[in-house]
Amino acid sequence: MHVLVKGAGVAGLTLAHELAARGVRVTVADIRPDSSGSASWLAGGMLAPWCERESAEEPVLTLGRMAADWWDNALPGEVVRNGTLVVAPPRDAAELARFAARTGGHELIDGPGVEALELDLAGRFQRGLFFPGEAHLDPRRALTGLREKLEAMGVAFRFASETTLSADLEADCTGMADGDAELRGVRGEMLILHAPDVALSRPVRLLHPRIPVYVVPRADHRFMVGATMIESEDTGPVSVRSMMELLNAAYSLHPAFAEAKIVETGVGVRPAYADNLPRVTRTGRGVRVNGLYRHGFLLSPAMAREAAEMLLGEKLRCA
Repeated sequence: MHVLVKGAGVAGLTLAHELAARGVRVTVADIRPDSSGSASWLAGGMLAPWCERESAEEPVLTLGRMAADWWDNALPGEVVRNGTLVVAPPRDAAELARFAARTGGHELIDGPGVEALELDLAGRFQRGLFFPGEAHLDPRRALTGLREKLEAMGVAFRFASETTLSADLEADCTGMADGDAELRGVRGEMLILHAPDVALSRPVRLLHPRIPVYVVPRADHRFMVGATMIESEDTGPVSVRSMMELLNAAYSLHPAFAEAKIVETGVGVRPAYADNLPRVTRTGRGVRVNGLYRHGFLLSPAMAREAAEMLLGEKLRCA
């Protein structure tokens, strides 16, 4: 059997891995030469199903709980299992209580507890929530590493002008390019800051009534700052309002971010259905995987397994 996977974002690559691991001949096709133009490239890479439950439906938790193990097995060494820290300024203490009431899997910690987890935040927050079962990864390293692994497994990659490809079955993982009338675009904006005077070992979510922000550590004191969710398919540059809110939140988390350098800004449009949950559906030639919304790295492993089961018609064993 030969399966053509359309789309080299996180949905397409995880499905290609599931299929190739079962001995299926796979070709991945994309209009881009690599993953750098995809929404996946701009993701935070948080594997945080308990935190996401604050604003998402139960399936995000149940499906996302296996994500860290999947990524760890696929790319050993790329997953950082340091949990997630959620904090709020004193004036927004009610937001922390609301977040705690809507989620599980956390420990309520005091100021010294925050300091024990993140020394650089000592004395800045009186309370916090720690989610020890969560993890994160660097999306760009993950996408690049997964493609390299797939090539080593014999998966072929075809790009741009190579559009006349044939296969026994197809899997459409093209996101907003799919053309599904039920999809809507949700714009997400992000910054990458270089802050040599800040050290964090895990994603930190700073709660705010209007725009909660997350700060995710990357290598070499670089931090991804994001969280905007705008109902728009506009792919234009980051807006002044979003830039100000993201930078203000980073500064509120730690004043040393005031001296950080903005090394990158980015905008991605995430595909979402009305319920903000992903779907695997049958098509005339195979399957469609779409609607991952803001949960690409968290939910793509579960969606890939479901799609592989649908394509191959086999009963997959539990991990």
